[in-house]
Amino acid sequence: MDRRHFLSLSAAAALTPAVVQANTPTTFDPTPQVVTIKKDFAPGQILVLPRSYYLYWVNEEGSAIRYGVGVGRAGLEFTGTASIDVKKEWPTWRPTNDMIERSPQLYSRFKGNFDIMPGGPDNPLGARALYLFQNGVDTFFRIHGTTQPETIGSSVSNGCIRMLNEHVTDLYERVPVGTIVTVL
Repeated sequence: MDRRHFLSLSAAAALTPAVVQANTPTTFDPTPQVVTIKKDFAPGQILVLPRSYYLYWVNEEGSAIRYGVGVGRAGLEFTGTASIDVKKEWPTWRPTNDMIERSPQLYSRFKGNFDIMPGGPDNPLGARALYLFQNGVDTFFRIHGTTQPETIGSSVSNGCIRMLNEHVTDLYERVPVGTIVTVL
């Protein structure tokens, strides 16, 4: 772990308990709902709390819409700040080279070629995808829909933030390109 990663994790640990003021659920509920949030967070930004499996879109000072999400499994998760530089409806998909190497049994058909999976209801990115960039460079992490709704509320992905298709479609309509995303 490098110093930058350690500092971002330390900051995240310090901030995490202070994000939501009220309406903290005792059991996981992925249903979108308006919750009270600390006024420290600017309207128009997205916060993701992977340990609780929630994404918050700050819609006004002190208020956010909370969505249930699935996140990356240990060692593959994204942390830090990025911006949504690209949005796509029914995006195409191709596993990253790291994914192909980690799971050849799943992704061998993509090895040594440039094949992509067309967008549609069978595509792992689901109905919508919000592409996360840092300093104009694609991180290859996404906030996207899923063909596996049972994974919402768990840490199973290759690093992306998954949402139910109807929820990511709602978020997609709300957030413009340029939206800041912070994953604590």
